[in-house]
Amino acid sequence: MTAEEAVTQATAYFDSGKFREVLARRIAMRSESQRDDRDDIIQRYLDEEIAPAMQALGFTTQQLDNPQAPSRPFLLATRIDDPQLPTVLCYGHGDVVFGDDENWRSGLTPWELVEEGDRWYGRGSADNKGQHSVNIAALEQVTAARGGKPGFNCKFLFEMGEEISSPGLMALCQRHADLLKADIFIASDGPRLNAVRPTLFLGSRGAVNFRLSIDARDRDYHSGNWGGLLTNPGTQLANALACLVNQHGQLQVAALKPPAISAAVKAILSDIDLGEGDGPQIDPNWGEPGLTPVERLYGWNTLEVLSLLAGNPARPMNAIPGSATAVCQLRFVVETDWENIATHLRQHLDAHGFNQVTVEVLRGSPATRLDPRDPLVGWALDIMAETTGKKPALLPNLGGSLPNDVFAHALGLPTLWIPHSYPACGQHAVDEHMLKSVAREGLQIMTRLFWDLGEQGSTLLARHRAHCAQGE
Repeated sequence: MTAEEAVTQATAYFDSGKFREVLARRIAMRSESQRDDRDDIIQRYLDEEIAPAMQALGFTTQQLDNPQAPSRPFLLATRIDDPQLPTVLCYGHGDVVFGDDENWRSGLTPWELVEEGDRWYGRGSADNKGQHSVNIAALEQVTAARGGKPGFNCKFLFEMGEEISSPGLMALCQRHADLLKADIFIASDGPRLNAVRPTLFLGSRGAVNFRLSIDARDRDYHSGNWGGLLTNPGTQLANALACLVNQHGQLQVAALKPPAISAAVKAILSDIDLGEGDGPQIDPNWGEPGLTPVERLYGWNTLEVLSLLAGNPARPMNAIPGSATAVCQLRFVVETDWENIATHLRQHLDAHGFNQVTVEVLRGSPATRLDPRDPLVGWALDIMAETTGKKPALLPNLGGSLPNDVFAHALGLPTLWIPHSYPACGQHAVDEHMLKSVAREGLQIMTRLFWDLGEQGSTLLARHRAHCAQGE
């Protein structure tokens, strides 16, 4: 069988309705990781859906305990046909966010796949049940096309706590590094650039959340009796925020800015048009001056105010608030000194006269980016172009964040992400859906990618290693 015949076979499988049946069954499982009363369903998703599917493909499966979140276990499926063959590590998560059942529009429910035109509605259809189901189906099609052997070794890690920030994932990968040892990482999550254009991204921006607070006094005081005599924490905090990010959304803390965008990354981003996708109207005058909107999103850092509170917004009183607080977030690219963010914020605030503001770092994760010049990148892009007849979009990193640092840093793997969703999918919102056309095309891409990995995986990885050696 040829690569084209394998893709044709995978397409026929999709068009037969069998993929839809599998996805509908998985969507029906209410695996909301943010709820404490879904533990049994979360376990059942692994036991009844994932383990049997992987075992049918010749994988051995084992549940890996999660000491940090015992009710959010991991499942590792492993198939080693020949230690001399390359090994790919895949990943997916079976947990979903709150269903938010009552707010879906009439005729829809989070827990039933409803088809309307090109859309399959249901919680997890896009994030991430639909996406990892595409990749499992591609492995199934390639294995069948090759007479029962995919042509490479494969490990597939499933987690059930991604929507609660992946507790235990880093510790698990550090503890079981030998068990998870591989040569390349390929997975699917997040959105494409848009519904039409296949996309490859090589990592993700990092994110660090922090809280700024002013506690001036233990109670509020009447604004008529004390106005002009007592400091107002709300006013002070608003001004403190303005010294961090100005009225144009421009980051003002020099120590938290990244190095200038490289010529190579600028060239990649010049091929991206944000106007092609769905979403709100972009403000061209917001953010770092001298950069295009695409460069601001994928190549630069942004500081966002996520929440700001002083007094009681629901029932404002004629009183000077005793305290004020804001939760902020820095989204950042590689080579940002984010781990010292508390020091940088402290020094900047003090230099501008805001020593009364306290800084508390809440949580953070690193930025990652595979070198776009790596031969594996060109290989994946060529496969995507040949399979679809379209020019794929290459993003040096996702604008949002994924636990890619676990795979790129802790396991030291080159990471390729090929998403099967699109920006307007309703991810984390009501009416979440997957586009049938994107899922179908995604299955074709992944089938061809896995087929080619079986054909020339060792050669590809030798080129990757040679490239890395040149950069040392």
